[in-house]
Amino acid sequence: MSELDFGGKTVLVIGGSSGIGNGIARAFHRKGANVHVYGTRASAADYNSQEGSDLTDLHYARLDVSNSAEIEALEPAFETLDILVLAQGTVLYKRAEFAMEGFRQVMEVNLMSLMACGIKFHPMLKASAGSFIIVSSTAAFHSTKGNPSYNASKTGAVGLVRTLGEAWAEDGIRVNGIAPGLVDTKLTRVTTNNPKRLDAAIANIPLRRLGTPADMAGAALFLASPLASYIVGQSIIVDGGLIL
Repeated sequence: MSELDFGGKTVLVIGGSSGIGNGIARAFHRKGANVHVYGTRASAADYNSQEGSDLTDLHYARLDVSNSAEIEALEPAFETLDILVLAQGTVLYKRAEFAMEGFRQVMEVNLMSLMACGIKFHPMLKASAGSFIIVSSTAAFHSTKGNPSYNASKTGAVGLVRTLGEAWAEDGIRVNGIAPGLVDTKLTRVTTNNPKRLDAAIANIPLRRLGTPADMAGAALFLASPLASYIVGQSIIVDGGLIL
């Protein structure tokens, strides 16, 4: 049996309705897993392929991760969980993160909800000796002048991976992370829809292309597999060499 065979495993991808999360969810599904996805909209029918969403054969439910009480009250549609992937994220442009309302809004989704979701599913992951993967960003390793909350939250996410990696290893849970570079998703349209900005961005990437959700999914499959059984507390940078 392949070490990347996830048949019989239950996977939850929060933020798996589009973009990087959806790419990860689909990859686990292709490898045989029973995949559940949480997103912000009422039903799977509210998403479409033009937004980078494919929820075919995935179990979908709505969850507002900005509301910690909603996370705490959540009743999952599954009894066991082997792999938890947190791919939720948001960003505000036009200097909105320099106002405290915007700063808090981004921080709540990008950082606070990571801990809330981790706490919520810790018992299930402990029972299965499972894998917990947090998607952060290469923004954690350099400044992002116009987005202080996005930067601080992603930096915090990398720190959370390290700390929970150590704290929860004794429970048999392997906590790791993925730090994507510039990936073509709806959150990066401010760059990808601007030819001048896009050309400049690609010029700084040694592989001379944007990342894809499938590129990120490869790292997630690896981290959740027995191939990574001795890796704990690490955030793998997947950026085509962008921050070299």
